[in-house]
Amino acid sequence: MEINIFEIAGKTFAEINAAEIVIKTVQDALDLMANCRYQGSDLLIMQKEQFGEEFFDLKTKIAGEILQKFSNYRCRLAIIGDYTNIQSKSLRDFIYESNKVGRICFVGTKDEAVANLSA
Repeated sequence: MEINIFEIAGKTFAEINAAEIVIKTVQDALDLMANCRYQGSDLLIMQKEQFGEEFFDLKTKIAGEILQKFSNYRCRLAIIGDYTNIQSKSLRDFIYESNKVGRICFVGTKDEAVANLSA
């Protein structure tokens, strides 16, 4: 895993570059937040594939726990991926509500991630 720190319009972003799953557990998320904060950013950009399958299975409650940690520690997260063919109504609703609040956003591109996290 590599953390790419970059700045746009006075805001510092941490883009996570990894071909493997980075966040499987709540502790993984806390460790990543701490690492990014140490490097000067509380705005994280990740790929959907960097999350374990359990994250998107809302019955496991892992997504809620992880997103609560991001909220508690005032970090913002954009998860880039294709969310157009989601079958689960509860997951679609979860993504909609998360995007509405804005602390965690599910987006299609890096440009959308930067725009949402900058707002």
